[in-house]
Amino acid sequence: MASSILHIKDSYYFEVPKSLWPADYQSVADLPDLVIRLDQQFLDWEADRLYSRLGEVGLAFSSKAELMAEYHHWLHADHANSGKPLSAYLETTEAVLTRRQEASWEQRWQALTSASHRTAEVQAYRQSAPAWSTAKLDGYSRAMSGKILIPQPFGVARNLYEPAHGVCISRFMLVEVGVAILLGFVFIRLANRMKTAGMPTGRAWNALEAVLLFMRDEVARPAIGKKDADKFVPLLWTIFLFVLGCNLAGMVPWVGAPTGAFGVTAGLALVTLLTGIAMGSIKFGVLGYWKNQVPHMDLAWPMAILIKPMLWCIEVMGLAIKHAVLGIRLLANMVAGHVVLLGIMTLAFSLEGAISPSWWIAAPIAVVASTIFSLLELFVAFLQAYIFTFLSALFIGAAVHHH
Repeated sequence: MASSILHIKDSYYFEVPKSLWPADYQSVADLPDLVIRLDQQFLDWEADRLYSRLGEVGLAFSSKAELMAEYHHWLHADHANSGKPLSAYLETTEAVLTRRQEASWEQRWQALTSASHRTAEVQAYRQSAPAWSTAKLDGYSRAMSGKILIPQPFGVARNLYEPAHGVCISRFMLVEVGVAILLGFVFIRLANRMKTAGMPTGRAWNALEAVLLFMRDEVARPAIGKKDADKFVPLLWTIFLFVLGCNLAGMVPWVGAPTGAFGVTAGLALVTLLTGIAMGSIKFGVLGYWKNQVPHMDLAWPMAILIKPMLWCIEVMGLAIKHAVLGIRLLANMVAGHVVLLGIMTLAFSLEGAISPSWWIAAPIAVVASTIFSLLELFVAFLQAYIFTFLSALFIGAAVHHH
């Protein structure tokens, strides 16, 4: 969990000022399950119960003290192991790996380490655990203040950033759904108005139609050609507005830009790739589409047998690579602005700590520089949405035309 850029990563909570969402835990019963599962006291309690049940699956260790010492060393040797239960450590040991070859033993082991079992363990701990100290509860209250945890009905979160089991709902997922719902509302409303009204009226309607015409005349038709472009305009318009909406969400306090996660940008690039494959296959046939990856060349058949398969492999690899780069470049450009802002704030606070009192130096640097780069990020949000859409149009155009 130790990372200098966690605040721009996807997470299972929304972070707001502590005063807007204070936490005041008075007992273990008040703590969220996620917090309890990460606490060392609970991990030791859970490990003790698991050790006593290992005999049920035919696995016993000679020394409990030795096992717990090895487990604690494993927890602290790598921060990636922090908060993991004893069962996660045992799954790496030779004894467990050997016994896992037995099917019946595997079923019993899963019953002891399943997500539902761990949830039941948390509930049992709430009822039987000794009272925690006030200082410890106050520490968790300070740490969790300002963090609005997202309910997880379909999975279990290991911590605030990583899933343990199932499908966990993240902050970026909710933002994406919000952007999609907003676009759906706008599109449906615009379509209904176009059916019943005449000329466009109002700023919003004119602005949307201006964007639509720009997508058609300056993006789709130059990249795909007039003959095939219009059928792709709805897709390209949707991609542009969706990417723009996700980019602009990063400018909203306490929300974040989903395009700062590779899963999101890779998914968008995959839409472009699958669209090109599907439409190219419809136009040329499945075999014709993949054959079209090789540029037309007049070669004698002995040379063609040698060269064309090599070129086909290179072109197919290039097809995958250029779409991967499409997702990576959007990710890199959106993350870069947040990292620069982080660097500016770090510089300001470092300066304040180095020169005391120096608030009158650090404050203007932080405010002015952050404002300038925020305006730059606003420009980049529009620019990257346009570039992503234009490159998508180019790739789709290449898929539906002969090389």
